[in-house]
Amino acid sequence: MLVNLKEILQIAEDRNIAVGSFNTPNLESLIAIIGAAEELDVPVIIQFAQCHEPWLPLSVIGPIMVEHAKKASVPVCVHLDHGETLEYLQQALEIGFTGIMYDGSVLSYEENLANTKKAVAMAANYNCSVEAELGSMGKRESGAGDGSGEEDDTKIYTDPAQAKQFVEETKVDALACSFGTTHGIYLTKPKLDFDVVKNVREQTNNIPVVMHGGSGVSKDDFHAGIKAGVRKINYFTYMDKSGGNAAAEYVKGLKEDEPKFYSSVVLAATKAMKENVKEAMRTFALMD
Repeated sequence: MLVNLKEILQIAEDRNIAVGSFNTPNLESLIAIIGAAEELDVPVIIQFAQCHEPWLPLSVIGPIMVEHAKKASVPVCVHLDHGETLEYLQQALEIGFTGIMYDGSVLSYEENLANTKKAVAMAANYNCSVEAELGSMGKRESGAGDGSGEEDDTKIYTDPAQAKQFVEETKVDALACSFGTTHGIYLTKPKLDFDVVKNVREQTNNIPVVMHGGSGVSKDDFHAGIKAGVRKINYFTYMDKSGGNAAAEYVKGLKEDEPKFYSSVVLAATKAMKENVKEAMRTFALMD
């Protein structure tokens, strides 16, 4: 059942849970995620990030995502993650995406504000809601760590007072906040400040807060974030890693002279991703 971002976040708000938002840069991850959501009977967001374009074009996977969402037995939002240009947002809107994120976090506040307003105006012509980002998760926006293990000093924590002004002027439906998470694999233990989430919620009439960089966060910290007001959690890296590890283990388990079929490798990866996603979904929905 295809729904927009605002509708699915209202479900999360009503239940005091968070909805998992999982990237689907290939068909296997899409099948794994929707299958997991249907088995657990939980709402889900499937999303595609602009930085995944070299892996598989949005023009190819986007319509498939929309079609799978329509056929699903649970509420599904099809979301554009980290849209960097208004032209790319427009492409997602025309495909039928029901959520778009404009990421102007690397721009000045004024540029981010102006472009986010344009994104909201664009989405108003479609059954689509808008997420924006204020603050910065640091230099690993693509999810690739630099391997140094050092603290990323480019992070900028979200200012709740500035968030109030930003939300009032843009009329966005969700706000990605920086409160200590990082995209990609954690090299050091994250220092999370849930007071940022609480204060943003207080200043913005309880706008749904989005957690980016969810992979590697402990179950207790996820639960603390949800209690503070996080309603959407982006999750990809550890899911993707689980699929890669399963594929490697499958190939390793074959005899030297045994044929290696790609379809069998993909099946092993898909099964592993589905189990990893189910574990995350249970955590986000406070099932365990």
